[in-house]
Amino acid sequence: MNAVADPLTLVIKIGTSSLTQGATGQLALSTIASLVETLSALRHQGHQVILVSSGAVGVGCARLGLAERPRTIAMKQAVAAVGQGRLMRIYDDLFTTLGQPIAQVLLTRTDLVQRSRYVNSYRTFRQLLQLGVIPVVNENDTVAVEELKFGDNDTLSAQVASLVGADWLFLLTDVDQLYSADPRSNPDAQPIYVVERVEQLADLQVQVGDRGSQWGTGGMMTKIEAARIATTAGVRTVITEGRHPENLLKILSGEALGTQFTPQARPASARKRWIAHSLMAAGKLYVDEGAVQAICQAGKSLLAAGITEVEGEFERQDAVQLCDRTGREVARGIVNYGHSDLEKIRGHHSDEIPDLLGYRGADTVIHRDNLVISTNSE
Repeated sequence: MNAVADPLTLVIKIGTSSLTQGATGQLALSTIASLVETLSALRHQGHQVILVSSGAVGVGCARLGLAERPRTIAMKQAVAAVGQGRLMRIYDDLFTTLGQPIAQVLLTRTDLVQRSRYVNSYRTFRQLLQLGVIPVVNENDTVAVEELKFGDNDTLSAQVASLVGADWLFLLTDVDQLYSADPRSNPDAQPIYVVERVEQLADLQVQVGDRGSQWGTGGMMTKIEAARIATTAGVRTVITEGRHPENLLKILSGEALGTQFTPQARPASARKRWIAHSLMAAGKLYVDEGAVQAICQAGKSLLAAGITEVEGEFERQDAVQLCDRTGREVARGIVNYGHSDLEKIRGHHSDEIPDLLGYRGADTVIHRDNLVISTNSE
């Protein structure tokens, strides 16, 4: 485990439930001040720090005197516009007191789905970190429509951690760690300190809710999904209590606080991290056992001969899932053919493609450089 003296890239996500006070939705200023002090201390130790902060909608609701979270997209966007500026002003005032520069970064899913924007986002983050700035990241709720949203800042933080190749992702929430059941309602809930693989949680009989606080959008389920995204990108992930941000220093020093998710082998390239974690699959290709072995064991490209079924409507250069005969995802990648052409050439050898399509296309359906093996296939 890394010691504090080692320079690390850290992504810290704090949820609305930690930033606000219960039913009122007012900001928990003491928690925010402690968070600012902790992140500034980490920067002074030489670490690169990114903060993913929820709270814009909650702060906007409190500012406008609303009794509950907005339900319509238009109202949510309006309230987020009110809250985002107020939240950033508070962060800037507190960080400035400690001499720490910050920058606001607002993202939508499009910024990470499109390759050129993904690369540009990466370069922006790297430049800010090299300048000693702490980027404060949030979803761009004021303009993002439903199909372009991450849905919650847990997922956003995992995507950012994957993007920058972070060493650690901290998910600060309203419980001190993961339990076998909700400790607030079940006194027999057992704490979980280490999770080697996210799939292990089913064996541990972990129960998770599907909703966070009154003012937030996340719940433990979204945090576990975020941990899955991050750990498969090689990022050690921790779920711990948001009311005590100073515990980050203790965790980095080796104290057993929170629940740690062990990182898996990091994908070989930034491009493969992008394919694995940022792209939304537009369809599925079912492949035979020979293709599964060629892809997963021999590291080969996918050929048309190995495809047994095409599902969904997608175009050339879209991302798709590769599934075995049982429907289990074994890989995902970027296709060289749209769904209609693949229906014509599936099951055929590559040298038959010109006759079947009337033009000479790529020999491979998905080249190995655009293919990422799924962790649950190993």
